[in-house]
Amino acid sequence: MTTTRTTRVAAAVVAQLLLVGVAVWAPLAARFTGEEVVLRVEVADTYEPFADAYVRLSYPDLPGEVFPEGEVSETEMQQLEAEMGTAFVPLSPQGALWVGGDVVRDEPQAGPFLRCDDSQWQLRCGIETAYVASGAENDPVRAALRSGDAVAVVRVDGSGHAALIGVEPSS
Repeated sequence: MTTTRTTRVAAAVVAQLLLVGVAVWAPLAARFTGEEVVLRVEVADTYEPFADAYVRLSYPDLPGEVFPEGEVSETEMQQLEAEMGTAFVPLSPQGALWVGGDVVRDEPQAGPFLRCDDSQWQLRCGIETAYVASGAENDPVRAALRSGDAVAVVRVDGSGHAALIGVEPSS
């Protein structure tokens, strides 16, 4: 009886470890095997952006909202909603920085790209928040984010998973 109980506990522990591994696989794969890209970044918070240590970010050189401009018929809206979900943003270098192209639905065959989700009418690529140390009001990263002169160092793996490595003042 003790052997059966020990086996069940061991199986439960192994299953939980596997689930944790699956949950963190994408950002870890990007962090350890990804190509480094540098993107322009801005603060997206409109109300006290530095009230917490975490700051919501936006990327001006990536597509933002995927909601179409102008009038859209009900049929077109239904078609747009049916297409929503996984979206890809091809990246290309522009000097020292990288910029995103138009959102595509099929995974690009070459070059770095971001694997995102647009099911909430806004593109989410997993790099939308950053930790900025609180307490240091004259911190150069905070100053760069306030002035719009900051960049994000991001690692992107071959599957499009992205991990935000850090935010720093642009040089």
